[in-house]
Amino acid sequence: GGIFESIESGPSGPEELAFKFALNTINRNRTLLPNTTLTYDIQRINVFDSFEISLTLVVQSCVVGHVFRYRSALVSVGLIRLQELIKAPSRYNIRLKIRQLSADTKDAKPLLKEMKKAKEFHVIFDCSHVMAAWILKQVSVHDVLKVLYFCDLFALDMEPYRFSGVNMTGFRILNTESPQVSSIIEKWSMERLQAPPKPDSGLLDGFMTTDAALMYDAVHVVAVAVQQSPQITVSSLQCNRHKPWRFGGRFISFIKEASWDGLTGRILFNKTNGLRTDFDLDVISLKENGLEKIGTWDPPRGLNMSENHKSKVTNITDSLSNKSLRVSTILEEPYVMFKKSDKPLYGNDRFEGFCVDLLRELSGILGFRYEIRLVEDGRYGAFEESTGQWSGMVRELMDHKADLAVAPLTITYVREKVIDFSKPFMTLRISILYRKPNGTNPGVCSCLDAVAPDIWMYILLACLGVSCVLFVIARFSPYEWYNPHPCNPESDVLENNFTLLNSFWFGVGALMRQGSELMPKALSTRIVGGIWWFFTLIIISSYTANLAAFLTVERMESPIDSADDLAKQTKILYGVVEDGATMTFFKKTKISTYDKMWEFMNSRRQSVIVKSVEEGIHRVLTSDYAFLMESTTIEFVTQRNCNLTQIGGLIDSKAYGVGTPIGSPYRDKITIAILQLQEEGKLHMMKEKWWRGNGCPEEESKEASALGVQNIGGIFIVLAAGLVLSLFVAVGEVLYKSKQNQPNKPAVSVALLHLYHTNTKVQ
Repeated sequence: GGIFESIESGPSGPEELAFKFALNTINRNRTLLPNTTLTYDIQRINVFDSFEISLTLVVQSCVVGHVFRYRSALVSVGLIRLQELIKAPSRYNIRLKIRQLSADTKDAKPLLKEMKKAKEFHVIFDCSHVMAAWILKQVSVHDVLKVLYFCDLFALDMEPYRFSGVNMTGFRILNTESPQVSSIIEKWSMERLQAPPKPDSGLLDGFMTTDAALMYDAVHVVAVAVQQSPQITVSSLQCNRHKPWRFGGRFISFIKEASWDGLTGRILFNKTNGLRTDFDLDVISLKENGLEKIGTWDPPRGLNMSENHKSKVTNITDSLSNKSLRVSTILEEPYVMFKKSDKPLYGNDRFEGFCVDLLRELSGILGFRYEIRLVEDGRYGAFEESTGQWSGMVRELMDHKADLAVAPLTITYVREKVIDFSKPFMTLRISILYRKPNGTNPGVCSCLDAVAPDIWMYILLACLGVSCVLFVIARFSPYEWYNPHPCNPESDVLENNFTLLNSFWFGVGALMRQGSELMPKALSTRIVGGIWWFFTLIIISSYTANLAAFLTVERMESPIDSADDLAKQTKILYGVVEDGATMTFFKKTKISTYDKMWEFMNSRRQSVIVKSVEEGIHRVLTSDYAFLMESTTIEFVTQRNCNLTQIGGLIDSKAYGVGTPIGSPYRDKITIAILQLQEEGKLHMMKEKWWRGNGCPEEESKEASALGVQNIGGIFIVLAAGLVLSLFVAVGEVLYKSKQNQPNKPAVSVALLHLYHTNTKVQ
């Protein structure tokens, strides 16, 4: 016998029909119980009449208790089915919320709207096929859910929902590929046609539900157990007595030992706990062409997705064609900008830029419509540790306020945990934007700048050192002494030309490429002189070559040349965009230089962290500030502002991608379209279009220009100073010599006056 649900005096349900169908099949097919005819006792209960249910259960519980020897029983079918799901949050990083939909209503709109308001978009429905059909209708009308999971999805009429854009996944235990199962379902369909119609069930005509298939198999398993227990006798049982059926335990053992190839696969039971073993479920999903098997599940191995499903290449325009998508973006040149126009612009026509063109190309390939919306808080998206919430475009994708985020949104590890990204449409690195240094004109003493000050000092010390060495060697060498009176070869008086002053004069003359009247005679002194001449040859040649560049080319001096220079100083401030990927890189880095830079930025957060790229560029132009940002944006900015330049090499490596909500069916299709654009070279052409500017004006001619006073004025100053110095030295010599004269000789003033009169008479 069996107890089945009924609503008022409605027609029989699929489970009751399957119960009768199984008994009739066994009676017709004499392979099971050939000498026995089975009959049934069916009791119907009104699911909304609790009193009737209690009375019926009292009668049936008498039989159940006698057969199975149960002392007590408590059944909460819904929570039992959900118990594994309830355990999921402890094993996975998910939050589970259970909601109840009243069974006496077909209006699921309040519940669906409540879930939409709470931003619950992934839903598992545990309900009857009738309720599932009603839910599907309301979901398709109100567009409130994105991912649905049903058990009897295969038995529902899914034709109206094929192009709804909702990811519907279900499970199927019927082995529909088996010829035996197909034959039984066909016979079942014929019997269903003879039964009174059950209006608005939502099922496919003649299709068997999971509960009906399990009922059919259960009846056959009991029949197999009866066939294997010929010695069991049936006796009359009384409800008011507690004596159980003496063959009840043995009959249960026969059921556990029974096996049967049924509609739901091979039926075997664990002899210890009585649970079914060795069965599998087909995982099916609603595609554009109908329901498709995408994997299997079984108790020992768990979920196994089909390789054909993973690698299958479908028409990428499917499921996106004629869809209207909400696109979140942010204003940043040259990715997204307001279009300049004399006429008022509305909708998507307000925007232009690289990302706008990319979106237009994706729309052309995939066939979807889109609406561009600026992100409300003007941020890209970062995790706020203080609030535990995400911000920016990432938050809008998580809340399903946007279907796509098409912007210079960097693919990062932390973002990948909460949203999905397509393949990159642009790769880049971090660099430093800084104000171009002003050129410095050569000063009047710029002739000295060709050689570093320390080199000038070394040259002077070398000249003094060589002079001293030459003086000492000339004193020791006998070949540097000579007879000042060659007519008297016997004279004992010898002289040496290389006095200390003469040795210094020899060195200076060689350094100035002028030479002197002093010539070394000894081999040792000639070696010193030759080495000094070679030294001065190299020095003067190098100085002459470098002097030309210093006098004719305007020099550009920058206080920083790399990130290391920034990290070593504190005078020049530097920063990043708040909550951007560049900021995240410096915050998470383990490299000592970049970690030191983050400590500097974090300690001066209010003064160096900017809200937007535009603010950062403005600070670079108006103050002593270096801005750390993406190299592609630096390339764009420096093409249009000649006062800005890129400093140093490239830091880190990153990429921009199109963001989608996690689990979105659009991601893979967007990825395929981006790869297509990349292979066709359209991404490169779009970058050239938006990055190529007018460029900075060409630098002045590289040819040598005429030298002016500002270039070599210092030489004239040196000349004038030398002449004045010589006059003072001459006067000093006269004064010094006059003191050595005898008293009877005229004084210096008289001597000078006499010299003046003598010159006058001669003239």
